[in-house]
Amino acid sequence: MQNIKVSINLDTTPILYTDNINIIVNTEGVVLDVMQRIGPTNQNRIVARIGMSKDHAKRFLKRLGEILLKSEGEILSGEKVVN
Repeated sequence: MQNIKVSINLDTTPILYTDNINIIVNTEGVVLDVMQRIGPTNQNRIVARIGMSKDHAKRFLKRLGEILLKSEGEILSGEKVVN
């Protein structure tokens, strides 16, 4: 995988916390409704909606799994693993 340089303005691009997600899949692709729970209620508010093709969703899932496994290994071993 090639290294991609990313520029981000931290003042205008906050990290949006999520504790719930709704995933919608149809013939056209995948939509992720990323949500936050509102206080001690059972209500959620959508903080972001992300749409992608099924092929992109599969690549996203594969890469996320790889990153999570790698981070678990780093936590257990205490050693930083380089890509």
